[in-house]
Amino acid sequence: MDVIMPQLGETVAEGTVTVWHKKVGDTVAADELLFEIGTDKVEMEIPASDAGVLTEIRVSEGETVAVGTVLAIIDDGKATSSAPAEAAPAEAVAVTQAASAHDASGRTSPPQYANRRLSPAVRKLVADNNLNPNDIQGSGREGRITRDDVLAFLKGAAASVSAPAPVASAPGPAPRSGDGRIVIPFNRVRKMTAEHMVRSIATSAHVLQVVETDFSNVDKARKAIGPSWKEREGFSLTYLPFIAKAVCDAMQAYPNINANVEGENLVVFDGVNLGIAVDLGEAGLVAPNIKDADRMTVPELARAISALAAKARSGGLTPDDLGGGTYTLSNNGSYGTVITGSIINQPQVAILSTDGIAKKPVVVDVDGEDMIAIRPVGMLAQSFDHRAIDGGYSAGFLNKVKEILETRDWRAAF
Repeated sequence: MDVIMPQLGETVAEGTVTVWHKKVGDTVAADELLFEIGTDKVEMEIPASDAGVLTEIRVSEGETVAVGTVLAIIDDGKATSSAPAEAAPAEAVAVTQAASAHDASGRTSPPQYANRRLSPAVRKLVADNNLNPNDIQGSGREGRITRDDVLAFLKGAAASVSAPAPVASAPGPAPRSGDGRIVIPFNRVRKMTAEHMVRSIATSAHVLQVVETDFSNVDKARKAIGPSWKEREGFSLTYLPFIAKAVCDAMQAYPNINANVEGENLVVFDGVNLGIAVDLGEAGLVAPNIKDADRMTVPELARAISALAAKARSGGLTPDDLGGGTYTLSNNGSYGTVITGSIINQPQVAILSTDGIAKKPVVVDVDGEDMIAIRPVGMLAQSFDHRAIDGGYSAGFLNKVKEILETRDWRAAF
């Protein structure tokens, strides 16, 4: 049975094998963790689809290959794979694994590298500091050494196997170079996110537009429904699902916002696969999406957003969660930001940043008279691709979102 590089999303054509959890000759059970792959957005764990014996590994850790490439062979006792031997033969696997003891500088690391399963980032950190991985106690799955284990060892205290996994948003100690600088190597997600962002800026003609929005009607619903919602659902009713619903409804009048650029064409989609940017702290940023978000109610969107964020932070995202997005929401509001010019998630044509909502004095019309009132006000900032749409179209969409948020009776949504 061929083990292939899985489809990683409609716009992702390749992935990197970061860790093999089995070696040649090992027995593999169906659904048992077999290997891990990394994309420009997330690290994913891939289980074996069937039981058998791992007879060949064709792509070693750290190699990047195209979707559909045969990574390994499992003898499931049913048939012999007819796939051609495109990569190194089985007898070369041990040599390939031993060769990974050499880092980017050409320096040879301790020979124990071949006996420990290390991710590329951890391997480089160990090599750069001339460490023996056998001296480091791993706290990861099956005793795997994590980056935090190495950093803790450098600080003078080896990480305990029984220690709980570090919180992603609380970075561990960083190695000091001795000259007053702190060197923090990029992990794979950070590195690939950086490349993705730079590529987006180089690809799209980014333009930023902002509208100020009164969230009074949304607040009325949150105050009326919020306490019972949290008690029943287990999480708070935030502004985000209301904004998500307004965005999806506004796209009915402005469908070209819900689109991708393909070559010299704008591809407009019937359904909205709404990306939700999730901050993983030190680990980076991902934007999994909610499929057919335009068909959902506000309560359904709230549950979907909460579940997707939890799934992302637990490392449980799948290629299907990341592929096929048509529009993205970035939520920085909890940090009190005012305006954020987000970078477009390629090949989409726009992204909306929902920033902090705070009480402010505003002028309101009361029976034909201008009055000063205190209202919850926030900015909705959209970055759009000027190749695909123009300023008037983007502004029209933003104002439609604003109108829906300000005028709808959101209590009726529950």
